Amino acid sequence: MRNITLITTGGTIEKTYDEMSGRLENRQSIVGRMLRRLRLEGVSISIVGLMNKDSLVMTDEDRVQIVELVRTLAGEHVGASRDSSGGVADCHGVVILHGTDTLTNTGECLHAAIPNPAVPIILTGAMRPFEMTHSDALQNLTEAIFATGVLAPAVYCVAHGGALAFPGVNKDRERGTFIKVVPS
Repeated sequence: MRNITLITTGGTIEKTYDEMSGRLENRQSIVGRMLRRLRLEGVSISIVGLMNKDSLVMTDEDRVQIVELVRTLAGEHVGASRDSSGGVADCHGVVILHGTDTLTNTGECLHAAIPNPAVPIILTGAMRPFEMTHSDALQNLTEAIFATGVLAPAVYCVAHGGALAFPGVNKDRERGTFIKVVPS
């Protein structure tokens, strides 16, 4: 059994329509609804609801919370063998649902703070909420879960059929996806 921890932080991927205000908002996590649409053989997913924010209002303190939780879950690769004692030993990958506007900021923080993770750390989000037609949410969630089983331990952005390793990932607002920026 492959054990994945899925951390929800909010973002467009989990926004729902509020009929009273007429706005899309992060009210509560809907990842359970999304996961029920998938057939996941041999995969166990533990959901950790860390926060429920639009990434544009995330603070440095929020990113520290994300980093500390991921450090606890993903650990650092220090040559220790896995055992069945719980915690890091039982985690085969971490998926973080995150708003796309500042996903790359959090990815860079994770890469800097955990340069040698013991498992793949995957950030993903959506350009359109799960509840809207033509949403990329379910595709990106599916790809992120799959990526934990095939990618080497590192920090990645997984979306729209691609897996980009940090550092150097940026959101391309014109194309509505993520790209890798090669330093000049």
